[in-house]
Amino acid sequence: MDYCRKQVKSDCEELLSRFQQTESVRFEVFSKIWREMNFSHIFYGAVKREKRAFSRLVLDSAYSFFLPPFSFQIRVGGLYLLYGLYQCQTASPPEQIRLALKDWDDVKKFEKDALDAQHYDTVYIFRKLMSLKAFHFTAMPTLLAYQKKRKVERSALCEEFVERASRPQELINIELLEELSNIHGLYEKLKTSVSSMSEQADSSLNLTHKDLVPQLRSTVVHFYNWQQRKVEAARADR
Repeated sequence: MDYCRKQVKSDCEELLSRFQQTESVRFEVFSKIWREMNFSHIFYGAVKREKRAFSRLVLDSAYSFFLPPFSFQIRVGGLYLLYGLYQCQTASPPEQIRLALKDWDDVKKFEKDALDAQHYDTVYIFRKLMSLKAFHFTAMPTLLAYQKKRKVERSALCEEFVERASRPQELINIELLEELSNIHGLYEKLKTSVSSMSEQADSSLNLTHKDLVPQLRSTVVHFYNWQQRKVEAARADR
């Protein structure tokens, strides 16, 4: 069954890539793309004895897009993808979505973020899956079994789906820079008053860079501009 894992992942990435281009998180937008691609047909090729194993593979592949480090929009698309696949699978009773306990905090934070942003269709789909008992809560992400050791092939993340780092911009804001500038000014005045009492300034008092605030701001701006150039280059290559 592993022979078709790459193809399933590729199909999921194609659907989510089209969804990403819409810059939307609406379920109706996702549903339109789902129908255009006839994505429910993904289960039609599985023979009877492979239906459950294939459903497991498909759900596991889609589940990875529901978790960090992917962007919020891709995670929304991953949730919608799980919902569509769970409802359309041909296995009976339906195969559940395996959800490791270590991922539960990320899932609940995702639900809260969607609710705070008033993405009610996203919250509805998640709670609908919960009401259907679609999730199978497990200790580990994958099933553990005693078997011969083998090299596990890890699939590469789609870089276009990964959320861009934004913590530097969030942490180093205007208010923080102003506060740092005030503290730095007070420190310099205190250092000057202490130094004037002695014959010469003690080098141990030079605990900060003179241009700390401008350098910090310049570094964050440089990082942001680099991010923007990288995004624009990626769009140009499409």
